[in-house]
Amino acid sequence: MAGGMSAECSEPGPGGLQGQSPGPGRQCPPPIMPTSWSLPPWRAYVAAAVLCYINLLNYMNWFIIAGVLLDIQEVFQISDNHAGLLQTVFVSCLLLSAPVFGYLGDRHSRKATMSFGILLWSGAGLSSSFISPRYSWLFFLSRGIVGTGSASYSTIAPTVLGDLFVRDQRTRVLAVFYIFIPVGSGLGYVLGSAVTMLTGNWRWALRVMPCLEAVALILLILLVPDPPRGAAETQGERAAGGFRSSWCEDVRYLGKNWSFVWSTLGVTAMAFVTGALGFWAPKFLLEARVVHGLQPPCFQEPCSNPDSLIFGALTIMTGIIGVILGAEAARRYKKVIPGAEPLICASSLLATAPCLYLALVLAPTTLLASYVFLGLGELLLSCNWAVVADILLSVVVPRCRGTAEALQITVGHILGDAGSPYLTGLISSVLRARRPDSYLQRFLSLQQSFLCCAFVIALGGGCFLLTALYLERDETRAWQPVTGTPDSKDVDSNDLERQGLLSGAGASTEEP
Repeated sequence: MAGGMSAECSEPGPGGLQGQSPGPGRQCPPPIMPTSWSLPPWRAYVAAAVLCYINLLNYMNWFIIAGVLLDIQEVFQISDNHAGLLQTVFVSCLLLSAPVFGYLGDRHSRKATMSFGILLWSGAGLSSSFISPRYSWLFFLSRGIVGTGSASYSTIAPTVLGDLFVRDQRTRVLAVFYIFIPVGSGLGYVLGSAVTMLTGNWRWALRVMPCLEAVALILLILLVPDPPRGAAETQGERAAGGFRSSWCEDVRYLGKNWSFVWSTLGVTAMAFVTGALGFWAPKFLLEARVVHGLQPPCFQEPCSNPDSLIFGALTIMTGIIGVILGAEAARRYKKVIPGAEPLICASSLLATAPCLYLALVLAPTTLLASYVFLGLGELLLSCNWAVVADILLSVVVPRCRGTAEALQITVGHILGDAGSPYLTGLISSVLRARRPDSYLQRFLSLQQSFLCCAFVIALGGGCFLLTALYLERDETRAWQPVTGTPDSKDVDSNDLERQGLLSGAGASTEEP
């Protein structure tokens, strides 16, 4: 009401309820302003650079095994379906621990949690290089521990960047951060293959990584701050949803956030395809080369696989170009087209499906065309990594972002790349068991087991089309400075005006 005669307070009363009368003869308490927090821009960019470097090492660890897969199969005497289980164990442990790290990241020191994760995955990776062939189960276990350590970083690092930057600045920084998913994946193949060729022993590839990770841990401790949740929004606009809620309330809120739900299912489809391709593509291309008579079969380690280097370089190049293109397209078009980000993701995934199909079916006929369509499919797939992260950060209140990242990682890996490498290897093994034992039949079995990926990625495009229907509504809710966890009901304009939210009369609340 005008003239300062409002009978209701815009701040929460007992139990966190807004709009309660202070009673006769009493004044409304002064609004509680958020604690001031600021960081020089150069410090924020230095912190972002360190987080990008650690993300590079993180994804190198994901795929370094794929670069030496043939040697590991020879040493431990494991078939295709058991080899796929290596990645399944890694991802399964990652997804089981992601909710734990998401909970810790929303409530405790994010820097300490990430540091613990780096120590865990680097120690497990180093120890796995000394495992005897008689204890193959121990090698599988070590990959699971590496996945657990990786979960701490994958879950928390994007939320730190979200609290250091806002709006277009955040989109650009996230684009650079997510460039290191394909770059790290590609360098994992390259490092594994190159170190094996230089030393004649694939185990040295696992011993190089801890040295790089020790540097990363020191840089993290010295140069990366732990900003308050929603710090960037507090400096620019208003930090929404400042009051503490329980983990169950956060999960219920996210379950009603349809932009988050459908984009998570789209990310799951992406994870399914990238998991299967990332693990099996070097071997698939090697067997295609053998079928074309360009290379003899490998029956004893070390197995020289130039396709690990080629596929790694292709992944790096298409990843860098794709992430930049996707982020720049989202930055430009979201200003003029409502829901531009999910539409960009949907169109790129729907275009990826035929490219992937052609790459597979043309491999027995012409290897060059297979590489071209595979590279184009990876380029289109890479357009989405930074965009999907920006969607999550824009539709979820700052307090819940760690939990949201954890749930997206968990669902994406449970239904995505936790099972896709194993499923691909299992289908290949089943098909091979019914066919004559020849390199051609081995190749055709692996080729046909890949075809489901084209169908899954098209489903992912459909999920992002559904995300576009809800994006504007959920972005508006995420920016409303209401207390508690936002509910599923729309707040009408009269309620917003009464609470001083449309006119900016209300002040953002401080986290207790």
